[in-house]
This record gives sequence, structure tokens and C-alpha cells, in this order.
Amino acid sequence: MDSRGDIREFLTTRRARLTPEQAGLPNFGGRRRVPGLRREEVALLAGMSVEYYVRLERGNATGVSEAVLDGISRALQLDDAEHLHLYDLVRAANQGARPRQRRKPSRQQVRGGVQQTIDAMFSVPVIVQNGRLDIVAANRLGFALFSEMYGQPQRPANFVRFVFLDPRAQTLYHDWEDAAQQTVALLRTEAGRAPYDRALTDLVGEVSTRSELFRTLWASHDVREHRTGTKRIHHPIVGDLELNYEGMDLTSDRGLLLLAYTAPPGSPSQERLQLLTSWAATSDQAALALPESSDTTDGR
Repeated sequence: MDSRGDIREFLTTRRARLTPEQAGLPNFGGRRRVPGLRREEVALLAGMSVEYYVRLERGNATGVSEAVLDGISRALQLDDAEHLHLYDLVRAANQGARPRQRRKPSRQQVRGGVQQTIDAMFSVPVIVQNGRLDIVAANRLGFALFSEMYGQPQRPANFVRFVFLDPRAQTLYHDWEDAAQQTVALLRTEAGRAPYDRALTDLVGEVSTRSELFRTLWASHDVREHRTGTKRIHHPIVGDLELNYEGMDLTSDRGLLLLAYTAPPGSPSQERLQLLTSWAATSDQAALALPESSDTTDGR
């Protein structure tokens, strides 16, 4: 990953989407040479000199303070995920060149206590994923919910490969295009946090060569956090499901996110989730996939 280049592209795309009217600036008419805000306008809104902002947008983040980043975030109306991403990019750029020595990939898996905990949540689908969107662990119902992903030959199962390279994803997700946008935004966020993750770089390169849509979305530099929301899917066993999810960081396992899915009480989705629970309890397919779900590599 090119941290300096990412700063340039991120700031350029953020100001391109913001009009003077949205930023509270007067519009004097006439033809504008650039979409969105000019650099001079961003500097004015952020309370800094034009030269200083231009230097930062070119990727020179040396000595940039938190106050400066906060000012730019306000000027560009960044949301929380974008604000944190800008911090991550600046931190990575200030680390300098890529480290000469990089750790060899090692197995990444949840602790036994975590696996026991999610196994005990037998009526709720639970998965644990890392920043590359690998499924690191799952309980039986969590596997059943995403059983289509395990048709991929690679292990661990990965949401990026599934969404962009597996035709079944377009059937599984009610709004596949929205799922694709969210998936890339999550991966972009991780790229800002871990720019020297070799496995992440390899994943981006692999999918970029095989999916034009991925390349387009990757170039948009959109980011997001995966904390709470609704997932609507068409499951091949039980049909349509509309599930709420909550994401929780595993504080003892850095970089891992636990996601639990629930259905509103008395809803059709709850009834179908109960059917899925029965299928998962008796399916040999579910039992066979679980041990492989914790097999992945960590290239950070």
C-alpha cells in the first residue's frame, strides 16, 4: 500500500464530493474547473494556509497535528469512519518506508474460551472475522447462515472473494451492489490500519485482477465501520432472512470482530432462523466446515 498516495487520493475524493453550498460557502456562479471544493476553500474552512493544506494533500504528513486533522475533518464533513481513516493514513505515512523485515505469516485463530462462548450461543448465528474479512471462527448456526461461502476452494472463507468472484453471492444478497460497496469500504478501512499486511495486499491484488467492479470501488476510497446494521439475504435452505447484527471487538484478540445476528421476535425471519437452527443441528456439511473456519494467516 502507498500511504502517501492514499492520503492524496482520499482527500481529493472527499473534497470532490462536497459542493460549496453543502460546505456553507457562497457560490458566485461561473464555471468551476474542479468538481466539489477547491483546495483553497478546504484550507479556508479548516483554518490553515493553502500551502499547508496542499502539502498534506500531496501526501506530506510530516509533523501534522491532531488539531490540523480535526480541522480538515470538519471542513470535509468526514464521518467517524472517515475521520479515523485519515488518522490511520497519516500515521502510516509518518512511519516511513516499508519495514525491512516483516513477520512470517502465522496462524490466526480465536482462543478456546472464545470458541466455547460462541458455541454456547446456539440459537444465534455468530461469526468472528478479521480485518481482511476472513471468517476466523463461527458457531454451527453462523456457518449455516453463510454456508454458501464454503463453496469457495480457498480457506479461510473470505467475504471479499465471495462477493466479487462467486456468482452465488448475487443470489444470496438481496442488494448485491450495496453489499459489494460495503465490503470494499470495510477492506479500505483495514488497509489504512494495516498498510503492510502482506495477506491483505495479496487479496486486493488477486480480486483487482479478476473484478472490474472491485477496481472501481477500490479507487473510490470509501470507508466504513462494521458495528451495527441489517443484513438481508436469500438463504438457499430457508429463504429470505432479514437479520439485525451487532459487532463487538474481541479485546483479548486484537483485530478480530465478533458479529452476532438476530431476528425480531415473532417475525418470519425468526421462524426461518429456527428452521435453519434445526438444519444446522443435523447437517453433516455444517459439522465438517467448522474446524476449517479458524485456519487463516496473519501477514501483519
